[in-house]
Amino acid sequence: MTKPTLRQIVIPLVTLAIILFMYFGPITRTVFENIIISIIIVLANYFEYKGKPFSALGFYRDKLTAKNILVFAPLVAFGLFVLYVVAIVPGIEKLTGIPIDYSSMTHLRGNLSTTIIWLLIVWITAGFGEEIIFRGYFMRQFVKFFGDGKISLIVNILIFCGFFGYMHMQQGITGQIVAGTTGALLSIIFYLRKYDLWFNIMVHGFFNTLGLLSFYFGLA
Repeated sequence: MTKPTLRQIVIPLVTLAIILFMYFGPITRTVFENIIISIIIVLANYFEYKGKPFSALGFYRDKLTAKNILVFAPLVAFGLFVLYVVAIVPGIEKLTGIPIDYSSMTHLRGNLSTTIIWLLIVWITAGFGEEIIFRGYFMRQFVKFFGDGKISLIVNILIFCGFFGYMHMQQGITGQIVAGTTGALLSIIFYLRKYDLWFNIMVHGFFNTLGLLSFYFGLA
């Protein structure tokens, strides 16, 4: 593992401070907050990696194939969604004794135009935004400093997926644990795919699409 340079230490620390301010500071949160943070991350990586910001996040051109994004990613997303429905949500609801709070999604039921708008928003803010922030940036930065051995990987996942779960506070404590667990699985996929961010974005996007369609059809 190559020792980080001063630039590779200072820029991530400043970027982290900006991200935490965006999330927890006095600025009113918006639905596009993750996109703003993603742009900040790309700019930070531009200076850290001397004009090559995207490969550092896991945007590998050779991995962007039709088979990966239109076949394998949807299949993985479907498998993850089935696991989510039949095991993760029921298991954690039983553990906490509190049902997951989906009240923010009830307006989608039978509302096609609103569901389409939300699909676009979720693909942008969660599929791209959350994956850039939590997998592409946080997870890769941790690997840069501490490597990706077994212990480092476990600590990496626990820290950032705990943070990822916490950010889903609108779904209550059960929703936070569910989101953290799902985020951990996405992190494992990211690791197993050798940090292919395109793949994770597509898995996350298709996973959320299945969720939103479930709300639209009244299945959740």
